[in-house]
Amino acid sequence: MKTYTKHLTIKTEKRIDFVNITSEIEKAAKESRIKEGIVLVNPMHITASVFINDNESGLLKDFKEWLEKLAPMKKDYHHHQTGEDNGFSHLWRTLMGRESTIAITKGKLDFGTWEEIFYGEFDGQRSKRILIKVIGE
Repeated sequence: MKTYTKHLTIKTEKRIDFVNITSEIEKAAKESRIKEGIVLVNPMHITASVFINDNESGLLKDFKEWLEKLAPMKKDYHHHQTGEDNGFSHLWRTLMGRESTIAITKGKLDFGTWEEIFYGEFDGQRSKRILIKVIGE
């Protein structure tokens, strides 16, 4: 079994943003030369998420509105008593999930129709790392 590790660094202009990282993950899978295996994509931060869904702008707006309804940005969370102002972003990350794992078949990411990989940034405007770990043969 072989492994391949790569890190991406993302710095969003906005505090809340969704970034399509599919092409970067495809590039890492190709660089790994692994033909059959999996790729793990993990944001290395507690206020960010990696998830798979449709690349449709209305849907991305719906995600933000849905998250805002479930965990409003303006709420005074207990977490804020520590001097932070990002309690909502930790909750959003929990709702959207930590990471994604994608199968690699014949050297390519094995997606369903319309699936693409997104980095969800919920407390941005500073550099954050994403781990890409490819494992297989």
